[in-house]
Amino acid sequence: MKKIAIFGKPANGKSTLGKKLASVTGIKLYALDSILYQQSGQEVDLLSYEETHGNILASEEWIIEGFGPISSLDSFNRRLGEADTLIYIDLPYFVTYWLVTKRLFTGLFKKPEGWPNGSSILKGTLESYKILKFCPKFWNDRFLQRLEKLSTNKKLYVVRSISELNSFIEKNVQ
Repeated sequence: MKKIAIFGKPANGKSTLGKKLASVTGIKLYALDSILYQQSGQEVDLLSYEETHGNILASEEWIIEGFGPISSLDSFNRRLGEADTLIYIDLPYFVTYWLVTKRLFTGLFKKPEGWPNGSSILKGTLESYKILKFCPKFWNDRFLQRLEKLSTNKKLYVVRSISELNSFIEKNVQ
């Protein structure tokens, strides 16, 4: 594990897992939301994002968690190609909706893990709900089959439950 991509639906624990993985491995963690948004909560321009993303991919080790801008599916595909380890968090939809809602309520008191500074928790939650409507068109069996083909020379982990997520480090990282 030197180049690790963690991805999946909103609020599925990508940031929390990334932080734990970075702590255990000593590999630097990059949260894409922190690269995609400025301190004010405004999205950076696509060229700036692509340049930063490319610089990270060019480094020897990284953990990148998140999807990135919807308008830049190429950056996601490039990340999957460059990674030696793919961690796809695919929790059931009812769990995901609950986690998005829980993040909203807890976020009123404490900034959620990996949440960009200056970003509105309410706007982010509404955006997460909106994205979740479209997730079945992307995060589906066809995507998983593509991942399995792509991962012939990589490690692929598909996390499908909270218990698998909570025990990921102890079961998969030496």
